[in-house]
Amino acid sequence: MLRDKFALTEQGARDFKRGVGAAALANVVLMAPIGVLFTVTGAFVAHLTDPSQPLPELGAYLLAIVAVLVVMLLTQNLEYDSTYNVVYNESARKRIGLAEKLRQLPLSFFGQRDLSDLTSAVMKDCADHERMFSHVMPQLFGAAISTAVVAVCLVAFDWRLALAALWPIPVAVAVLLSTTHLQQAAGRARNEASLELADGIQEYLECAREIRATNQVPAFLERVGERVDAFEHAKIRVELTAGVSASSAQALLRLGIGTTVLAGALLIADGQVDFMVFFCFLLAVTRVYDPVNVILQTIIELLDLRLNIARLQAIEEEPAQTGTTEFKPAGHDLTFEGVSFSYGEGERVLSDVTFTAREGEVTALVGPSGSGKSTVAKLAARFWDADAGQVRVGGVDVAGVEPEALLADYAEVFQDVVLFDDTVMGNIRLGRADASDKEVLAAAHAANCDEFVLRMPQGYDTPIGENGSRLSGGERQRISIARAILKDAPIVLLDEATASLDVENETQVQTALSRLLAGKTVLVIAHRMRTVANADKVVVLKEGRVVEEGSPAELMAHEGGLYRRMVELQTEAAGWSLAS
Repeated sequence: MLRDKFALTEQGARDFKRGVGAAALANVVLMAPIGVLFTVTGAFVAHLTDPSQPLPELGAYLLAIVAVLVVMLLTQNLEYDSTYNVVYNESARKRIGLAEKLRQLPLSFFGQRDLSDLTSAVMKDCADHERMFSHVMPQLFGAAISTAVVAVCLVAFDWRLALAALWPIPVAVAVLLSTTHLQQAAGRARNEASLELADGIQEYLECAREIRATNQVPAFLERVGERVDAFEHAKIRVELTAGVSASSAQALLRLGIGTTVLAGALLIADGQVDFMVFFCFLLAVTRVYDPVNVILQTIIELLDLRLNIARLQAIEEEPAQTGTTEFKPAGHDLTFEGVSFSYGEGERVLSDVTFTAREGEVTALVGPSGSGKSTVAKLAARFWDADAGQVRVGGVDVAGVEPEALLADYAEVFQDVVLFDDTVMGNIRLGRADASDKEVLAAAHAANCDEFVLRMPQGYDTPIGENGSRLSGGERQRISIARAILKDAPIVLLDEATASLDVENETQVQTALSRLLAGKTVLVIAHRMRTVANADKVVVLKEGRVVEEGSPAELMAHEGGLYRRMVELQTEAAGWSLAS
């Protein structure tokens, strides 16, 4: 129940129960000084009323006080160790577990989630979860248990005074819980405003160049300012809603002191209660409301943090891409058999796609924009799973293979290149971490990287900035190609791999790819027909369906075919020039 309710690990649930016990024990022990004071005061009062009664031995009471202080120190230390220190270990397990879960999720998950929302879940929600279980939850349950123990003891002394002292507690909690729906609604609005603000800031940082180029800075900053104001107002509403509820509940608690004094005075006047019992209740009342205040405050925090827990649980409950870690295909023919696919509930992207990219051949995917070429490449590497049909490698259905085991046999160069804030050498070496410098340089040379890298101040040891910000589009793409060459995987996916290269570099890279990728299964996606002129096979897609298939020569001989039409249009476009 604890794991499901509060998104804890199994060890975290066990540690949480120990933390609750330690917090309850520490709270009960804090009542011990009242017992010592009650005993000492009772002895003095007894001596004053009856001089024959001996005075209390101060040495014994001082020893009792020291013993109580030592026990309080030990229990407080136990509480600290069982909550804060233990929770930090649970937080580490939680973050690692979340990272492991994200590693297992398909790309469809990331495509459906807002980046700011996901970042907030990974960063902020984990931090809030840590704070909740170090500062909130153990104290909440511990305070509830210790208050129940003290309440039982007070009832044992005198049920009438106990009722006068304790009645505000359930009333205060009920007042607080009656506003739960208001607090949660305000919390959801605040979280949505926070994500809107994060989206706006992130969009401005990512698109600063385009915003400035289109002279949209004032308008964009105005929209960001509006989101800041919206978040501020939402935050104030949360604080007001929680503050009014908590203040009202805490004010009710103070009425308990008055009712205890009133009931005690009436009972003493009537001779029904001994003064020392009344005195004990007054001492207890000064302490019993402190843990109740903790309960009220932590209930508010818990209501607020439930939204964060729900977001973490939503990630943990996402179905992961699983499968066997044993991937031993009979060759590396890549086969699509009746594959259909759609992104979410939108329009179907692929319908009954069937073709085979054979090992040792270059298979080209061509077609108009939006025909599903890039989607085919993503399904081939199991970045997504097909809605219907099968994608097979050497006869093995990729849907049954664990993604990391599957991708060990793939090298990808996609249209959108991702580089890291590292050196050129470090980025290329991502293709194969154990590659020697000589192998890295050979792959770079094959991808025609020498031409621009050798002009850099530190050559291949030059940092290239975040996502290769110091490089041009063509230079970034050549590093990505070098990374794929270095990996030397039996299946290579090239999605517009030469799109950012000039004609001379494109020819050189294609020559290198043709030489170095011999014997592999190569799937090439390109819009420029001359890029695929030397392919062994061309698969033509239109509106998510295979409409033509064959060698370039065969498809060119097809009168009225889509492939031939695309070649002719690009040939005509090549002769286009600006009017003089």
